[in-house]
Amino acid sequence: MTSDTAAILRSISAVQAESSPYPHWLLSDVLTEETCDGIRALPVTPPTIYRFDGTREGNNDTRSYFNPDTCARFPVCAGVVASFQAPEVRAAFERTCGIDLSAGRLRIEYTLDTDGFWLESHCDITVKLFTMLIYLSKEPELADAGTDVYDEQGNHVKRAPYGPNLGFIFIPGKNTWHGFTKRPIRGVRRSLIVNYVTDAWRDRWELA
Repeated sequence: MTSDTAAILRSISAVQAESSPYPHWLLSDVLTEETCDGIRALPVTPPTIYRFDGTREGNNDTRSYFNPDTCARFPVCAGVVASFQAPEVRAAFERTCGIDLSAGRLRIEYTLDTDGFWLESHCDITVKLFTMLIYLSKEPELADAGTDVYDEQGNHVKRAPYGPNLGFIFIPGKNTWHGFTKRPIRGVRRSLIVNYVTDAWRDRWELA
């Protein structure tokens, strides 16, 4: 078992379960500090984006994934992928979240959001079986940079805590409204978006 696999399992065992406005889970110390430092040190710079339209799809050509090419170049990415592929990690997510990930394909996106970025309230597409965000930035100025959670009427209900190595999980469904309300981003909002997706995922090159 790798050190990151052990860290993920410890984090899941201490997860904070929330039920409103839909089931979600809050975690801390998701990865090892060495791995977090390694991800922050990757030679990936925030994309130059002149138009934010409230979606990530609007800037698809600037997005980064822990796919086989990236993993071949950077051992830290390969290590993260191996940990989330570990059967014991999948089993822990299944027990905690009450889901079946046996057929899930792993997809990990590394996002670097800068001032001007926002995400409209939305529900993830149905081919996503599981969504987890791992926040990475250390700057205290980004303490309000967590994912926003909304109810089915569009009301802002809460904001996930943002801080280095904190996590936020939900199981995509018709009521799992989330986004990033327009507000200043004081620095670079670094995050991993970890998904397990069905085999119907169209952009296969994104997969681990």
